[in-house]
Amino acid sequence: MSAATVASPFSAAHRLYVKSLYKRTLNNELNWIIRRDLWRARAIAVRAEFDRNRDVHDPRALATILAAAEARLADRKHPDPYRPATAPDGTKWERNVPPPLGEIFEHEPYNRAHGH
Repeated sequence: MSAATVASPFSAAHRLYVKSLYKRTLNNELNWIIRRDLWRARAIAVRAEFDRNRDVHDPRALATILAAAEARLADRKHPDPYRPATAPDGTKWERNVPPPLGEIFEHEPYNRAHGH
Protein backbone atom coordinates (compact mmCIF):
# COMPACT_ATOMS: atom_id res chain seq x y z
CA MET A 1 0.00 0.00 0.00
CA SER A 2 1.52 3.34 -1.01
CA ALA A 3 1.86 6.29 1.36
CA ALA A 4 -0.71 8.28 -0.63
CA THR A 5 -3.47 5.76 0.08
CA VAL A 6 -2.89 5.44 3.84
CA ALA A 7 -5.82 6.92 5.71
CA SER A 8 -5.07 9.71 8.17
CA PRO A 9 -6.02 8.97 11.78
CA PHE A 10 -7.33 12.53 12.11
CA SER A 11 -10.52 13.98 10.73
CA ALA A 12 -10.73 17.00 8.49
CA ALA A 13 -12.21 18.93 11.42
CA HIS A 14 -9.13 18.15 13.51
CA ARG A 15 -6.81 19.38 10.76
CA LEU A 16 -8.86 22.58 10.38
CA TYR A 17 -8.73 23.15 14.14
CA VAL A 18 -4.94 22.75 14.25
CA LYS A 19 -4.56 25.09 11.25
CA SER A 20 -6.79 27.63 12.97
CA LEU A 21 -4.80 27.40 16.18
CA TYR A 22 -1.54 27.84 14.24
CA LYS A 23 -2.88 30.88 12.37
CA ARG A 24 -4.30 32.47 15.54
CA THR A 25 -0.95 31.96 17.26
CA LEU A 26 0.95 33.58 14.38
CA ASN A 27 -1.49 36.49 14.20
CA ASN A 28 -1.19 37.06 17.93
CA GLU A 29 2.60 37.08 17.67
CA LEU A 30 2.29 39.63 14.86
CA ASN A 31 0.23 41.82 17.20
CA TRP A 32 3.18 41.89 19.61
CA ILE A 33 5.93 42.24 16.99
CA ILE A 34 4.77 44.33 14.03
CA ARG A 35 8.09 44.38 12.18
CA ARG A 36 8.12 41.31 9.93
CA ASP A 37 11.90 40.88 10.01
CA LEU A 38 11.80 40.55 13.81
CA TRP A 39 8.55 38.56 13.80
CA ARG A 40 9.97 35.93 11.43
CA ALA A 41 12.18 34.39 14.13
CA ARG A 42 9.16 33.99 16.41
CA ALA A 43 7.12 32.49 13.54
CA ILE A 44 9.85 29.89 12.97
CA ALA A 45 9.79 29.02 16.70
CA VAL A 46 5.99 28.60 16.63
CA ARG A 47 6.28 26.36 13.56
CA ALA A 48 8.95 24.25 15.29
CA GLU A 49 6.65 23.86 18.30
CA PHE A 50 3.80 22.63 16.08
CA ASP A 51 6.14 20.31 14.14
CA ARG A 52 7.46 18.80 17.38
CA ASN A 53 3.96 17.46 18.10
CA ARG A 54 3.23 16.36 14.54
CA ASP A 55 3.73 12.65 15.21
CA VAL A 56 1.58 12.44 18.35
CA HIS A 57 -1.32 10.06 17.61
CA ASP A 58 -2.70 9.41 21.10
CA PRO A 59 -6.01 11.32 21.38
CA ARG A 60 -5.57 12.00 25.10
CA ALA A 61 -2.04 13.31 24.64
CA LEU A 62 -3.25 15.46 21.72
CA ALA A 63 -6.08 16.87 23.83
CA THR A 64 -3.57 17.81 26.53
CA ILE A 65 -1.18 19.41 24.02
CA LEU A 66 -3.95 21.38 22.30
CA ALA A 67 -5.44 22.53 25.62
CA ALA A 68 -1.99 23.74 26.72
CA ALA A 69 -1.53 25.58 23.40
CA GLU A 70 -4.94 27.27 23.76
CA ALA A 71 -4.05 28.28 27.34
CA ARG A 72 -0.70 29.75 26.20
CA LEU A 73 -2.48 31.64 23.44
CA ALA A 74 -5.05 33.00 25.90
CA ASP A 75 -2.32 34.06 28.35
CA ARG A 76 -0.32 35.79 25.63
CA LYS A 77 -3.29 37.42 23.85
CA HIS A 78 -2.54 41.03 23.02
CA PRO A 79 -4.86 43.51 24.81
CA ASP A 80 -4.94 45.89 21.83
CA PRO A 81 -4.46 43.84 18.64
CA TYR A 82 -3.16 45.50 15.50
CA ARG A 83 -5.81 46.54 13.01
CA PRO A 84 -4.99 47.80 9.53
CA ALA A 85 -6.02 51.45 9.25
CA THR A 86 -8.76 50.89 6.67
CA ALA A 87 -10.14 47.69 8.25
CA PRO A 88 -13.26 47.78 10.44
CA ASP A 89 -12.31 49.41 13.78
CA GLY A 90 -9.15 50.80 12.18
CA THR A 91 -8.16 54.45 12.55
CA LYS A 92 -9.33 55.34 9.04
CA TRP A 93 -12.48 53.20 8.99
CA GLU A 94 -15.27 55.14 7.29
CA ARG A 95 -13.19 58.32 7.20
CA ASN A 96 -14.18 60.61 4.31
CA VAL A 97 -17.08 58.42 3.27
CA PRO A 98 -18.55 59.71 0.00
CA PRO A 99 -21.97 61.36 0.41
CA PRO A 100 -24.99 59.20 -0.34
CA LEU A 101 -26.19 59.37 -3.91
CA GLY A 102 -29.85 60.21 -4.13
CA GLU A 103 -32.30 62.81 -5.26
CA ILE A 104 -31.05 66.39 -5.17
CA PHE A 105 -32.89 68.43 -2.54
CA GLU A 106 -34.14 71.77 -3.87
CA HIS A 107 -33.54 74.30 -1.08
CA GLU A 108 -35.04 77.42 -2.66
CA PRO A 109 -38.60 76.09 -3.19
CA TYR A 110 -38.54 74.59 0.31
CA ASN A 111 -37.42 77.90 1.84
CA ARG A 112 -40.11 79.86 -0.05
CA ALA A 113 -42.84 77.42 1.01
CA HIS A 114 -41.82 77.53 4.66
CA GLY A 115 -41.18 81.25 4.97
CA HIS A 116 -37.42 81.19 5.29
